[in-house]
Amino acid sequence: MDKIKVLIVDDSAIVRQVLTMILSEDAEIEVIGVAADPYFAMSKMQKDIPDVITLDIEMPRMDGLTFLKKLMSEHPIPVVIISSLTQNGVQLGLRAIELGAVEIINKPNLSSTESIEEAKIKIVDIVKAAARAKLKNTVTKSPQIQTISKPTITVPPKIITKPSDKSSISDTTKQLYVAPKLTADVILPYIKTQTVKKTDTVIVVGASTGGTEALREFLIKQPANCPGIAIVQHMPENFTRSFAERLDQICTISVKEASDGDQIMRGRALIAPGSHHILLKRAGDKYFIEINSGPLVNRHRPSVDILFRSAAMCAGKNALGIIMTGMGDDGARGMFELKDSRAITVAQDEKSCIVFGMPKEAIRLGGVDYILPLNQIADFVANIIG
Repeated sequence: MDKIKVLIVDDSAIVRQVLTMILSEDAEIEVIGVAADPYFAMSKMQKDIPDVITLDIEMPRMDGLTFLKKLMSEHPIPVVIISSLTQNGVQLGLRAIELGAVEIINKPNLSSTESIEEAKIKIVDIVKAAARAKLKNTVTKSPQIQTISKPTITVPPKIITKPSDKSSISDTTKQLYVAPKLTADVILPYIKTQTVKKTDTVIVVGASTGGTEALREFLIKQPANCPGIAIVQHMPENFTRSFAERLDQICTISVKEASDGDQIMRGRALIAPGSHHILLKRAGDKYFIEINSGPLVNRHRPSVDILFRSAAMCAGKNALGIIMTGMGDDGARGMFELKDSRAITVAQDEKSCIVFGMPKEAIRLGGVDYILPLNQIADFVANIIG
């Protein structure tokens, strides 16, 4: 297969260097260029069109949102936003998703080998997912940089810790290796249990690439008295709270970022906080959330497998599992365990997925009862629950 061609757009030379080294170490990826801002990026794109663009948002000559909006309207290319952890960066990152960006991820933190290693895993996987993403827009004409207005965004201080020299960056990065892919066993060993059917159903949902819009469409259709919902959406730390707040504003039900001990209750959806796993726990007839900061599972934290496995063990036939768009296989094993515990399981169909990876793997393992288009899942859930 041809390598995935990536163009890196960021005003920080250090970030461009680190991203180039991280991506170039993967045999399936080729960095075809770097650019300090969208003007340089467009110049490079006249010679070679990338498969994926990694894009900073806050840049001195032109903001990334202006570039993204123009790109999506004239020459759509999968874009991965690599943004800072500032509150302003969070809001702009979510706006970028609305404008058509495939994914958002925090800029690599160079303060420790462990943080760089996790960033390496996430960035490579997200770029590969973006390369397979289906974009909504169609190409109409070649982009022209001259028609894009100058930026008005003020650039905040960078969050990247600057190493003493370039050699230290290179030495640190080259010493990294991709850690073994861990399963849910490292957090919660699976024990098959028998559950008694209760009155209330618990809905557990997993999503990744393209999931922000899929979740919005699903949640906005939920009635005020719907069963309690627990969600894992692969999303960086700090982004999940703002994402939940945005959904809370447009949905009939309450939507919030999950906290340790939050009870699952009717009319409320709880979203796993970025960089933390969530487990479903039971106390008597009540279900609640437990937060866990253990290692990456299936290269993710939060992991869909962790939520699904915990639901299979403590809720069983009282659970309804939904797996949505996303690359990879996170959630596939947990979905099988849900079905094995006699829960109802639903997968989003290929046509409506941005990336048909996670649902495909769940179907392949035999863990799915129903395969439905995204726009039918909410009505199906309401009808089957009664």
